Amino acid sequence: MVLPSAANWDEREQMLSGGSPKGRNYNFFGFAGDGVVTRTTVRYATEQKPGTIVIDTAERRLYLVQEGGSALRYGIGVGRIGFTWKGVRKVTEKREWPSWTPPPQMLKRQPNLPRFMPGGLDNPLGARALYLGGTLYRIHGSNEPETIGQAVSSGCFRMTNDDVVDLYNRVQVGTTVVVR
Repeated sequence: MVLPSAANWDEREQMLSGGSPKGRNYNFFGFAGDGVVTRTTVRYATEQKPGTIVIDTAERRLYLVQEGGSALRYGIGVGRIGFTWKGVRKVTEKREWPSWTPPPQMLKRQPNLPRFMPGGLDNPLGARALYLGGTLYRIHGSNEPETIGQAVSSGCFRMTNDDVVDLYNRVQVGTTVVVR
């Protein structure tokens, strides 16, 4: 179900916390062998300064570094084999309910994809997107929360919609993102 742009914002937000029209729960996500994991604060030793996002692709976790040796830990979906990457980027743009235009390389691999999709609950970018400068990659929500914890993307980092809204509200344009 794609909500028209004139849809009531509160209605969209209410649908986020209640799950999708397909009955999925966006509040929890599964990890193979790990059971159910929720967003949580953990001890986190790092040399990165507070406010930095650290993405550990092997763990399939995203950490938002906090003061005092801690971080907020989120589960993420990562790039499938051949689509992983490492490096340091900055968040250069933030969008709520982003539209999606698959890049030409993706359309070559998957020619049946739509050429454009407006923002909404059925959009694969989900509720929010953080754009990583100098790349086509994003940290974004998902209309397929069951893929969180898996290596299935074309290089982007997927989060549940609840988690990406939380992260979106905590970071600013200019935030450093370390992908390892």
